[in-house]
Amino acid sequence: MKVLILGSGGREHALAWKISRSAALTGLWVLPGSEGIAEYAESLQGDPESPGTVVESARRIGADLVVVGPEAPLAAGVVDALEANGIAAFGPRRDAARIESSKVYAKELMVEAGIPTAPFAVFSDAESALAHVAERTLPMVVKADGLAAGKGVTVARAREQAEDAVREAMIDGRFGEAGAQILVEDCLVGEELSLMAISDGEVVVPLQPARDYKALRDGDEGPNTGGMGCVSPVPGCGEDLVSRVCRDVLQPAVSAMARRGTPFRGLLYAGLMLTAEGPRVLEFNCRFGDPETQVVLPRMRSDLLPILAASAGMRDDLEDLGVKLEWSRDAAVCVVMASGGYPLSYETGFPIEGLDAVSPGGFVFHAGTARDDEGWITSGGRVLGVTGLGPSIEEARDTAYDAVGRIAFPGAHFRSDVAAF
Repeated sequence: MKVLILGSGGREHALAWKISRSAALTGLWVLPGSEGIAEYAESLQGDPESPGTVVESARRIGADLVVVGPEAPLAAGVVDALEANGIAAFGPRRDAARIESSKVYAKELMVEAGIPTAPFAVFSDAESALAHVAERTLPMVVKADGLAAGKGVTVARAREQAEDAVREAMIDGRFGEAGAQILVEDCLVGEELSLMAISDGEVVVPLQPARDYKALRDGDEGPNTGGMGCVSPVPGCGEDLVSRVCRDVLQPAVSAMARRGTPFRGLLYAGLMLTAEGPRVLEFNCRFGDPETQVVLPRMRSDLLPILAASAGMRDDLEDLGVKLEWSRDAAVCVVMASGGYPLSYETGFPIEGLDAVSPGGFVFHAGTARDDEGWITSGGRVLGVTGLGPSIEEARDTAYDAVGRIAFPGAHFRSDVAAF
């Protein structure tokens, strides 16, 4: 099977690494890819958010399946264009991708399907939003409706912080059109959990749970980021909890979307808060999580490619395939090394040292790197996802941080408390 992956970050590096190990694979390409991903896949030039470019690229290499990594190509309708041209794609069509590209759409779907989530209010003008914020009980959460690269959510513990979040989104235009509409919702209390599942539009097959560390600094302080680390498995989150989330959250969402005539094929990600009353949905994503993918896929013993193909409708559906995924007992911990200044303004082009010194059991997934005549340099905000495997979370954590300690670039920063249970 010839496969084209869309994207260029750490998630796509992990996908390329995993798919490259498939017995069903005959060729692997990535658009636009990166120097890091080039170890496993040939890079193609072009814009992954342009449906026409993606269709042309897939035709040129004779791709049997296109695997979409980031959310933006899904929101742009890349899957719609591929399927219209007879090319199978892993990922939802544009209408179904609204479950991530519009938080208002996702909330309305949750209400319709009876999926537990936080109470919320929606605003399309700043004056009404600020009046609402002035009367709300603290803490509260302010969310931009559209795609904001994981940075459009503010957990406000002071009223001024909530007001600033409203102004940034709706008056200052920090997130562009994504912040033209916002949600203000109750702040849920508990431990966070990420659960991803693969769907063929009817059934869901869960992957292993993970916990993402979204805040910039230790102790969950600082602004939200795209993710500063991750761990899998998560203590206390066993098969019973996974089954409950599938029953109460993932399957109802997929069934509701099928009833709407917008079936969800691809990866459905539930960001959850484990409250005293049970799991509550914080958000839905319509693609593999980042950095969740960097800890979940290294633990997967099953061949991923046939599962992706079944989800895309290339062969038997997931139920007929009888999917029961096999997992390693090992734990995985990912620590993200970021550029100084991230998630706000930051400089790039700094040399990276120590990438060849990582010990066995460690993986380095390239998120924002490039090469020049001298070697590896930084090219993004999140630069590397350093993942360690081990028989326990503690040993996986030690392996990850040992590798982090061997890598250096000017301005590098990372959380020191990932998986420190």
